[in-house]
Amino acid sequence: MVKSANLDQFDRQILSVLQTEGRISNVELADRIGLSPTPCLRRVRALEEEGIIEGYQAHLDRESVGLGMTVFVEITVSRHSDDNAKTVQDQIASLPGCVACHMVSGAADFLVEMVVADLQSYERILSEHLLVIDMIASIRSNFSLRPIKTNGALTLPE
Repeated sequence: MVKSANLDQFDRQILSVLQTEGRISNVELADRIGLSPTPCLRRVRALEEEGIIEGYQAHLDRESVGLGMTVFVEITVSRHSDDNAKTVQDQIASLPGCVACHMVSGAADFLVEMVVADLQSYERILSEHLLVIDMIASIRSNFSLRPIKTNGALTLPE
């Protein structure tokens, strides 16, 4: 479902600013985009109510909180069916350390981004959670050597 069909210039500006400065005050946001505070706040609330703004969160420095390893896991399902896909995706999404999961096209069926403390933590998740799912045919782990860009803002369509 495309929600952006009714976004005007002010909505796009609000969304662009809030993606990088989620704690900005309404007064400062209104000033930045050229609206008065009351209509700006109304627009922000409408974007929240429509589900275009899904929430606000702090982006943590992974290393500083003891999560120094990022692993991209490619998972292939052995028996393709809607039920199997649903079961596997539910189990993957609930994995400790799973920060993102996508159903993808190509060699794998799912691509999972996991953030864990270290190799031993990943091995524990692999052996205790992933390798016990009988519908998984293969697992391929790709270890990030260093991040180039994370938590990037979305480029909004015109």
